[in-house]
Amino acid sequence: MEYDTIKTAMAELDEDVLLEEMRKVADGDGTAEEALEACQKGMDEVGRLFEEGEYFVGDLIFAGEIMTEAVELIKPRLAGTGGGSYGKMLIATVKNDLHDIGKNIVKIILEAGGFDVLDLGTDVSPEAIVEAARENGIRIIALSGVLTLSIESMKETVDAFTAAGMRDGVKIVIGGAPITEAACERVGADAWTKSPQKALAYCREWAQNA
Repeated sequence: MEYDTIKTAMAELDEDVLLEEMRKVADGDGTAEEALEACQKGMDEVGRLFEEGEYFVGDLIFAGEIMTEAVELIKPRLAGTGGGSYGKMLIATVKNDLHDIGKNIVKIILEAGGFDVLDLGTDVSPEAIVEAARENGIRIIALSGVLTLSIESMKETVDAFTAAGMRDGVKIVIGGAPITEAACERVGADAWTKSPQKALAYCREWAQNA
């Protein structure tokens, strides 16, 4: 399997080639994990080209759509490496942010990795996230945001768990374009990442140690 072909096809938004290669992976050629990593590297390149003005918002949306489709093709093989069910968790794009491409991709990876994921959607208030976690007995939370102001919404969400007396009972990972180590410290989250695979690794570790 030529993983560079997957990376390049993703970066160049070549849907036909990307899906053709991912179908090969779905049929047993290569490994699903390496194909996923190649896809992510291609998506990183899409982000760079967007920042440099070579790609536009429509390109970002299309990139998210074809990556989601590509990952869906190899999801059964990813699920085969999940090591059993890790239980329930929650994912949401935080208040004042309507972006869902990154969240949707992470959700696919988490589900393939063995989690039963409750997706609350976009622009979700801290109160709604806390209530959903309480009602469903969920102890692992993934918060997504693309806009800079989403950092403050994430902080409000963590603070809401504290106010509800639930903070010590949950683990929270945050991710998205503006998220850094400094942002994670400000938010008060347990971990941060821009990689779906790393998010899965954190959540699996927490589930195993719960």
